[in-house]
Amino acid sequence: MGIIAWIVLGLVVGFLAEKIVNGSDSHGLIVTTLIGIVGAVFGGWLATKLFHVDNINGFFNLSTWLTALAGAVILLIAYHLVTGRRAIHH
Repeated sequence: MGIIAWIVLGLVVGFLAEKIVNGSDSHGLIVTTLIGIVGAVFGGWLATKLFHVDNINGFFNLSTWLTALAGAVILLIAYHLVTGRRAIHH
């Protein structure tokens, strides 16, 4: 994937992960995008280690998006556990 695809993926996945974990709280556009990108990389690494997936199948593949979203959600929950903030708002 190219840099623009990573940015778009990061923005969308970061936004969705924040809505899942934080409710209406947001970290801002740049941090949200970075959360999504780092979450996508982490999710890809985790999928490789746990499920022996060799690569991400491309920008328009559902497994790419689900892997990235799972990684971003795990990243945000871990962040909230380390900082002591409540992870999920009701």
